[in-house]
Amino acid sequence: MRRPRGLRPEDEDVWRKVVQTVTPMHAHPPRPISLPEASAQIESPIHRPTRIERFRVGEKASRDHVSLPVPSSPIRMDTKEFKRMSRGKVQPEARIDLHGMTLAEAHPALTGFILNTHAAGMRLVLVITGKGKRSDDTGPIPRRAGVLKHQVPQWLSMQPLSPLILQLAEAHLKHGGGGAYYVYLRRGRTV
Repeated sequence: MRRPRGLRPEDEDVWRKVVQTVTPMHAHPPRPISLPEASAQIESPIHRPTRIERFRVGEKASRDHVSLPVPSSPIRMDTKEFKRMSRGKVQPEARIDLHGMTLAEAHPALTGFILNTHAAGMRLVLVITGKGKRSDDTGPIPRRAGVLKHQVPQWLSMQPLSPLILQLAEAHLKHGGGGAYYVYLRRGRTV
């Protein structure tokens, strides 16, 4: 059984003596709020559900609440060449395989590879990242499968590589599919 809340009479006497010795921080002490007034100020935590429209079999669903996939980057290269590249009809001039590398090893290797191939006048290169393997994720923070697959596009969009790259696209199945990227380089500027 719970004890009733409140102070015992001897504790109330001690509390009054303590209150008399304290100097207020503010010139105007806050006015006490009565219970009905306090309950009116507290917002209700109850959230009202939004009304869901009836749906009948055979009807088309409204597109208002459907999340669409994020569109890929716009095509900045020749459209005809892009179509040939995405169908696997164009052979990459060079390739780098980042399998088994850590992020610390892969970043400088990728940077050097892109800088060297651009300097050599190559246009289409293949960057193989792998799809990533599923591991037992027993920790409290989830780990993403395919860390390199997600990190490489970010590296390519940053300095010093971004000015050299015209287009980035997922490779055709015969060149690695979801585990590789085509990197279409800009033409080298002649001085």
